Amino acid sequence: MSKTAMSTHAPTITPTALADWGNAYLQVKLFKDYSPNGLQVDANTPIRRLVTGVSATQNLIEQAIEHQADAILVHHGYFWKGEPEPLVGIKGTRIRTLLQNNLSLLAYHLPLDAHPEIGNNAVLAKQLGLTIIGGLYPDETHPVGNITSCPAQSITAFIHNVTKVLQRPPLHIGAGNSTITKVGLCTGGAQDMIAQAAKMGCDLYLSGEISERTTHIARELGIDYLACGHHATEMGGIQALGQLIESIHGIPVTFIDDPNPA
Repeated sequence: MSKTAMSTHAPTITPTALADWGNAYLQVKLFKDYSPNGLQVDANTPIRRLVTGVSATQNLIEQAIEHQADAILVHHGYFWKGEPEPLVGIKGTRIRTLLQNNLSLLAYHLPLDAHPEIGNNAVLAKQLGLTIIGGLYPDETHPVGNITSCPAQSITAFIHNVTKVLQRPPLHIGAGNSTITKVGLCTGGAQDMIAQAAKMGCDLYLSGEISERTTHIARELGIDYLACGHHATEMGGIQALGQLIESIHGIPVTFIDDPNPA
């Protein structure tokens, strides 16, 4: 069935209206981000079907076309600070494909990391059985990194649980903590918050990526570190946001995973 053949009685929402709702719900004005949040590419087509994903890759776009979607909602969109502005190469191909197929693109970065209910950190903490007790930086009113507590358990048991939840073993940098009760957490590429996690008395810090320096910092500050994958740690928030949109606005939402080992 083509897009135009879909029932005119099915729920729809315009790209602008969906972005307005998302901007308000995620309180985007409270964040100084590295890319624009909200509507990034407007195909000016009513949204009857929405596809969500972690990153707006060409593969995700092609799959959204196959699903006859009218819009894509992601965590990692386009127009990052410092990147070349011309719409050429990979970026040009992606945006051309969106517009030629009447696909809008919406993206939410830091606001989706930080949301206390459906954010990446909140969802991952819940999946791991962790209780958020504050921000990694206590003075932040909308922290993008959190401190969590958990029942006392061995580092081995904690890693086993992480592996089960994320369906991949994390890279563990050990610092000698045999029992875990206080965990710093920030999804994605937040490995450099490890020093703050140590300052806040965490036994372990968990993020997505690792740098060469991370290993030495962990060992020298006495805090264990788990690099769990940027993509893997940021799948939860976008799925939770999609489910919320479907329940509130009535449009079908499909999450499509474009796997990434990093």
